Amino acid sequence: MFCLLTGPPTPYIYNVTVVQRNNVSALDVAWDTVMYLSEVLYDNTLFQAISNKNLTCETDSGSCNLSPVECGEVHVIEVTASNEAGPSYPSSPVNFTTFPCPPQPLAVKELEDGNCMLTWDTVPYADSYEAIIEKDDGSEETCNTTSNNCTFPCQCGYTFLISVFAFNHAGSSPQGPILNYTTLPCCPGDVSISAVSTDTLEIIWTASRGAELYQTQAVDTSEVILCNDTATVCALSDLTCDNTYRVVVIPCNEITGCNRLCTSQHTADTAPCMPENLIVNLSNSSYIGVSWAATNRAATYTVTAVGDDGKHNCTTPGNSCVLTDLHCGSKYEISAIASSAAGQSLPSYSDFVETEPCCPENLTVHQATQAMTDVSWSNAIGAHSFITSLRSPRGHASCHTQDSHCLMGCITCGTNYTVTMQAFSHTGLSSSCTYQGFSSSPCCPSGVGLYRMTGNSVRVYWRSTGRYSFVADVVGTSNSYTCSASQGTYSCDIDNIQCGDVYHVVVAPLTPEGSKVTFCSQRLYSVTCSGTSVGMVTYRGKRSVG
Repeated sequence: MFCLLTGPPTPYIYNVTVVQRNNVSALDVAWDTVMYLSEVLYDNTLFQAISNKNLTCETDSGSCNLSPVECGEVHVIEVTASNEAGPSYPSSPVNFTTFPCPPQPLAVKELEDGNCMLTWDTVPYADSYEAIIEKDDGSEETCNTTSNNCTFPCQCGYTFLISVFAFNHAGSSPQGPILNYTTLPCCPGDVSISAVSTDTLEIIWTASRGAELYQTQAVDTSEVILCNDTATVCALSDLTCDNTYRVVVIPCNEITGCNRLCTSQHTADTAPCMPENLIVNLSNSSYIGVSWAATNRAATYTVTAVGDDGKHNCTTPGNSCVLTDLHCGSKYEISAIASSAAGQSLPSYSDFVETEPCCPENLTVHQATQAMTDVSWSNAIGAHSFITSLRSPRGHASCHTQDSHCLMGCITCGTNYTVTMQAFSHTGLSSSCTYQGFSSSPCCPSGVGLYRMTGNSVRVYWRSTGRYSFVADVVGTSNSYTCSASQGTYSCDIDNIQCGDVYHVVVAPLTPEGSKVTFCSQRLYSVTCSGTSVGMVTYRGKRSVG
């Protein structure tokens, strides 16, 4: 007994579809395998699908993929089964048409303002079409049709990205060329015009859709001024002051050009012409009269004095006015400007005025030594240098400086002085300043001495031409002593002084206020011991204080 294996039955194709494998289109071919349910028969059967486009695939299952396939192709497909006994008869051929190719070329025509027609060429094997129109504002519109055109709204200033897909029983065509279509830019709105100088108009408007460039024109009876800019503001310069212009703004872009339908005109006046021939009359340091010449149709004039202390103004519709309340020590730049509803003119050429320097508000005289004073003062506006003077019937002293202080010698002690100053500006203007008088300190005594008294007492003595009270300080290495003398008395005694030490002796007068003069010189004495009492008092020399 033996088994004989016959050839397999003829396959029957029951389905063909388009599938995608790794972004490649393929035909999924499926056939009936019911007749191969016998395990022996099925396990030994291999199937092969063949297309007339030279595509094949083999499998031991009930389907396989023919790849790759392209749009607009017609495939004739057969399937053959084979085993050890040989191949079967081919299946009945199946005709299959792939998805259509993308429609092209795409074209847009504007039928009327805000309405467009999209057209394309028909493609083979297409049953219907779908147009997808994407606006640059993010919105999207679709159009489904069996013809080769669609209409869609196309307002000004938009860019449209347009795609068209063709469909049949196998599916959609691939993405075809994308048409980038831009309509004319919209006309600008909210146009406002202002004069920023005598020859310049500033035009501002709101941005219009689709505009990449704006062309601005200013026209009068004799000239046309142009400005091209990407911004929504434009300055038209080199215009005639105090004149009237007609202004229009035209939007443009690189794709569609300029929208010449934007013809809305606006009228604007340029700013007044600047005042000329400025004349300044300085009556005194706080009063200035100013006059000028001008030929504007209608304007108000403002004169400004700008100085170290700020601004001072006067305003008039005429051609002269007065500036008041000017400050000492100030340099003023004076100019005039004309203004009207159209704006301001250029300022006139400036004139310059300087007032006398201010006097320092505070001045202090401090006596540094018996014959020298240190004079200082507060800041003085406009002052560059100073001459400060101390005067009395017994003589005077002065100094000339750019600083805010100076040292003056040749001062006589115990003398009343008047204090004056001259403050000078950079250009030589001066102010005379007077301050409260100064009294120099009492004179230091002369002939200061120290000698022994009885027991452990010593006497300090001195000479003086003034009737002052005095204080004597006797300072040793380990002990210090003080004694005082009233007016008319020129000595004082110190009891129980420690012998065997060296003492610095200073005698100083008291001022009328009761303070001690600090710059009197000191003398050096040694006090020896004789037993338990003061022995010899010896002068060791003269020393300065400090």
